[in-house]
Amino acid sequence: MPTSQSEVLPAPDGPWMGVVTGRVLSGGAPVERATVALWAATAAEPVQLGRAVTGADGGFTIDSTGASATDASLYLIAQGGRSSADATEGDNDRVALITVLGSEPPSRVVINELTTIASVWTHAQFLDGTAITGHALGLRIAAGNVPNLVDLTTGGLGPVIQDPLNSSQTTTLATFNTLANLLAGALTRARGDACDEFFAAATPPGDTAPTDTLTAAQNIARNPSHHAQELFALLDEFYPVPDGKLWRDVPFVPYLSFAPSAWTLSLVYAGGGLNSLGGIAIDGEGNMWSDNNFLGGAQSTIWGQFGGGVSKIAPNGRPLSPMTVGFRGGGIDGPGFGIAIGADDKVWATSLRAKTISVFDRKTGEPLSPETGYNFDGRLGSMQGIITTPNGDVWALDNEESQIVHLPEGDAAKGRILGRTVDDKPVDGTLEVKGPFHLAVDQQDRIWVTNSSDTVTRFPADDPGKAEQIKVGFVPRGVAIDSLGNAWVANCLGHPGTREKLALVKNVLKSKVESHRGSASKADDEAQMWVDLFNTVAKYPGGDVSMVRPDGTVLPPFDGGNSINGPWGIAVDGNDNVWVANAFGRSVIQLCGARLENCPPGAKTGDPISPPGGYIGGLQIITDVAIDPAGNVWVANNWDRPDEGFKKEPDPALSTRFGGNGTVVFFGLAKPVKTPLIGPPRAP
Repeated sequence: MPTSQSEVLPAPDGPWMGVVTGRVLSGGAPVERATVALWAATAAEPVQLGRAVTGADGGFTIDSTGASATDASLYLIAQGGRSSADATEGDNDRVALITVLGSEPPSRVVINELTTIASVWTHAQFLDGTAITGHALGLRIAAGNVPNLVDLTTGGLGPVIQDPLNSSQTTTLATFNTLANLLAGALTRARGDACDEFFAAATPPGDTAPTDTLTAAQNIARNPSHHAQELFALLDEFYPVPDGKLWRDVPFVPYLSFAPSAWTLSLVYAGGGLNSLGGIAIDGEGNMWSDNNFLGGAQSTIWGQFGGGVSKIAPNGRPLSPMTVGFRGGGIDGPGFGIAIGADDKVWATSLRAKTISVFDRKTGEPLSPETGYNFDGRLGSMQGIITTPNGDVWALDNEESQIVHLPEGDAAKGRILGRTVDDKPVDGTLEVKGPFHLAVDQQDRIWVTNSSDTVTRFPADDPGKAEQIKVGFVPRGVAIDSLGNAWVANCLGHPGTREKLALVKNVLKSKVESHRGSASKADDEAQMWVDLFNTVAKYPGGDVSMVRPDGTVLPPFDGGNSINGPWGIAVDGNDNVWVANAFGRSVIQLCGARLENCPPGAKTGDPISPPGGYIGGLQIITDVAIDPAGNVWVANNWDRPDEGFKKEPDPALSTRFGGNGTVVFFGLAKPVKTPLIGPPRAP
């Protein structure tokens, strides 16, 4: 019998011409008589370039004459046929598998359960049945992450999911294999009704059951916490532990021993100077930029930090900045939460330690600011949030001195300081902020600033004197604006309900040192403030999110189903759903936003979409969250061992572990947004 039967289809002229040879496997065994089609995905409808039918060894060869466009992403779909591992007779017409190859496919590939799970989860926002459609950048990002999970040439595990950070420090590897085992159980009909059971558990909320395995996988990826327990139970149904054995006879190991709360896939990316990430931002090519509070490898504590620089990480996790120190110069030293990217290819960052504003070239990482940064002749204190606005202005916050810095069109020579206080009295107009932390701009060109108290300050960008104070929760941190103009605010301490907590909060909220006894003493006071804040959250866990409508109306706070604890950063995706960096809960919380049509059936604004406790996986104490053009959710690991970092002399063996390690990326969970994020989110 021939290996395969191939048919070449006419295709438009394109950059790629060649032959794709491969095998279709299921349960580790060849799939015979499967129809394999090669497709080119773009922003338009996908174009089929060729097809073949597999032989007895599962092999196929497709000879294509070209791709449909220079930005096309190629992928293979295998349907039907029968695996030699199938426990029943006859072909399985519900078989559907996928392998995404990207723009430059290898000459030899495999299509199996692992390639299907990797391709579906990374492309969850672009897949509809067997069709992949999307904008070029999003497809490139999604395809670029597939090889991190799976080896396209062998169908085995990819290199990143097996590295030390992801194989033994998270459950991603076991989750990935478990999903593949469940898919294999349905494909090989491990028991007579395996497909029916799998499809029932993979039915979306309020929808109908899928009719093929590829659609079932998409349903799980887009509704990862729905029927999570039921799906896990199928592992025992499909692969019970044989008598006298300790392990299940499954195609892929290791597998999960305990049911997950959600079937998410995330990877930890490290290197490039990443350490104790503060703020993060995504640039126009999908690269992630971060502020690094500390320098990796240094014995930093809250009492004495060795400040880090900024890092640039490619969409597939490859470091693009120097491995240990990241990008430095331009006045950067110990940046905090402030990082922003402008439309002019400039990356802006603020420093807590150096008390400066710095700017870098997005393409090269070279500093564009002077070696001392922009420090306004020493008038700035510890800096935090920074944004760029649609008109090119830059706004930054001085958390220590309660000031706002405005750089018209990003020109530091024209910069001005607003809201500066002396003896707690504003001296530059009527604008007043107290320990400002983060900021955002809305559709009406109004600036929203969170204060380290219980308010948000809002003012017209062209008339800061018309500022108004809006009461939210205690210690608001991140703020984000949705497409309807609503402001979402992460309240780190929420709305305390006890006198004891209020007393502690008042002590923590001292945003200025009462007396300037010298820099060392002042630094100690600031360090103690962070210790007090952490201990307050630890002793009285809680926190919530406020939504403020454009007219200033504040809705009752949302607590994520009592799952939010010390929230920090916050982001809005392309569906207007809200993502919260649940800092001390070590998770990410997804809330239903203001557009209910983009939420699960019956959900209301502010209801949690994520499972109780939020999405987890590789997360430490986190600060920021950002959405990229492929719908991936990037999260900043900020602290790892605060128990050591709060000591003036930590345990030597743990003395380099105060700062969090790397960034965590959850694949395909969110509706994509256009980056860089300048103003409210927009579709790519």
